[in-house]
Amino acid sequence: MKSFALRKTAWRWYGAAIVIGGAALLGAMRNSSDDTSTPLRVGSKNFTESIVLAEIARQELQRHGIAAEHQRGLGGTAILWRALQAGDIDLYPDYSGTIAQELLRDVSPGADLETLRGALAKSGVGLSAPLGFDDSYGLAMRADQAKAMRIARISDLAGRPELRFGLSNEFMQRQDGWPGLRRVYKLGAASVRGMSHELAYRALAEGAVDVVDVYTTDAEIPYYSLRVLRDDRAYFPDYQAVLLYRLDAVERWPALALALQALARRIDLKAMQRMNAEVKLHGVGETETAARFLGISLPHAGSDRAHRLLAHTGEHLRLVAVSLTLAIFCAVPLGVLAAHKPGLGRLVLGLSSILQTVPSLAMLVFMIPLFGIGARPAIAALFLYSLLPIVRNTQTGLAGIARELRESAAGLGLPLRTRLRRIDLPLARGSILAGIKTAAVINVGTATLGALIGAGGLGEPILTGIRLDDLTLILEGAIPAALLALLVQWLFERLERAFTPRGLRR
Repeated sequence: MKSFALRKTAWRWYGAAIVIGGAALLGAMRNSSDDTSTPLRVGSKNFTESIVLAEIARQELQRHGIAAEHQRGLGGTAILWRALQAGDIDLYPDYSGTIAQELLRDVSPGADLETLRGALAKSGVGLSAPLGFDDSYGLAMRADQAKAMRIARISDLAGRPELRFGLSNEFMQRQDGWPGLRRVYKLGAASVRGMSHELAYRALAEGAVDVVDVYTTDAEIPYYSLRVLRDDRAYFPDYQAVLLYRLDAVERWPALALALQALARRIDLKAMQRMNAEVKLHGVGETETAARFLGISLPHAGSDRAHRLLAHTGEHLRLVAVSLTLAIFCAVPLGVLAAHKPGLGRLVLGLSSILQTVPSLAMLVFMIPLFGIGARPAIAALFLYSLLPIVRNTQTGLAGIARELRESAAGLGLPLRTRLRRIDLPLARGSILAGIKTAAVINVGTATLGALIGAGGLGEPILTGIRLDDLTLILEGAIPAALLALLVQWLFERLERAFTPRGLRR
């Protein structure tokens, strides 16, 4: 009977936590896309040209009377494509070669736009007319080094194992990227290192690598005096810049078709190179660069660093607070269950430990099919990362209570629920608070990665600073995040002290 009562009470605690946590989860992650007043959502990949093109599209949409918002730097091709199909975004810029090679495996790499348009329509996706320029992949070296080594073509790289390749992570995985290029040009012995596209240029300039992948519109090519190697075996297909959009978006915003027509063949290669240079080399913002191209006057915003900082900090705190609250509601009852049922406790701790070993970026990507992009998948990932320290510390705190005290409470005939509320949990609260503190500090740091999937927060200026090689922007996010972690730790230490009886304080 005692075992049955214990199990029944424990499961009541856990059931109550699931109900409360589930209600909070639904409230925090409610999808606002069902609201008919939601603006058209423009997405972009995490590189400068995509962000500039998305800004041009957003401002052109607004000029046609369509309320639009831009979700910047959401990640690579797979994330944007998945978000478009799921309805988390309505439009984003891409390239014909990428569409043929990465998104539509049943068409030939050199398929024309009409073939691509017909194939995309089966998925409910439309394809705009070309924007006017072709941005192909290429490999580049420093011009002086290429000249000294007599390298002018990609095929000249074969048989030179001493060359070090610094390639963007997405290029290394794409069907139209490194795997096929390596096979076609027989570059099997090459030494390859994956890195951010923007950081690869600095590594090349500093001599840390010898060959990098480039986009032919990159402003860094003339800036660093690079030689783009000739694709003498015609490996790379055409990459005409286009806009992908949901076909049902045209029904919701009839003016969308006119806005897309207004952008057709409007951006030539030199104009795109110039805009990339304005952002990456001269520090002009993507929004202002897009407005200059379209001839739109933006209102003077003045210095908005403080406003940005407050907005990003608020987003960051929301991610941490919601995920931590959900974790507390679920993890404390799980810890109680683990303490009273050791066999089940080992299973709970084992599963929590496995979740903790999943890399943060992988966890965020795993959450996208379930919750889309934005704050919801970030909150879900942070929630999972918070479980282990709270469960483990709750179980440890309860297991550390003296057996004599437990037996005395049982001898008095106190119900298990009363013993938990009046004796066990108060005695274990120091350990429980320590676990919550650990989870909170971990979440503050991990939440910076949420910016990769459009969750905002202090990771946004960090990622933008990395992309633009701007140390000031990196520090704008890194310093507040570090201070926030210290503040959270201090607050929980004060809270732990306040809950500890005076006679038991150190």
